[in-house]
Amino acid sequence: MSSIVEKKGMATLMADFGPHPYVLDIEEKTLSNTNFRDTVWTGQFLQMTVMDIPAGGEIGAEIHDDHDQFLRLESGKARVMIGASESELDIDQVVEDDWAVFIPAGKWHNVLNAGDEPVKLYSIYAAPDHLPGTVHATKEDADNDPNEQHH
Repeated sequence: MSSIVEKKGMATLMADFGPHPYVLDIEEKTLSNTNFRDTVWTGQFLQMTVMDIPAGGEIGAEIHDDHDQFLRLESGKARVMIGASESELDIDQVVEDDWAVFIPAGKWHNVLNAGDEPVKLYSIYAAPDHLPGTVHATKEDADNDPNEQHH
């Protein structure tokens, strides 16, 4: 279920538990995560990641043409923007703990940290968006990952 991956000369333990059955305390997993993105479970039709967006940070403007996305904030304050383009927004709203966000396929979206504390959230993609086991310690790691093509 876990594998050791070599990255820049350092071994990293990757724990993507999919596609095996898996049960977890999703709130605890989300709140304890310190990586920008950590892929927790990848199945054939669904994927779950946890994210830690630092104060002043953002996910970055992106669009997924072939899948929907669900976000749930466990802690922090975030500005959520969703629309046909960066200037044509259906939603531009600040949300906090316990809010859910549904992003349809083909919609531009971004999530910015609008507070002083990290935003802790989990994301569910249907179908998967990242390679199984993907871990990005920082947004810079995510932006420089050649496997991330949707930005």
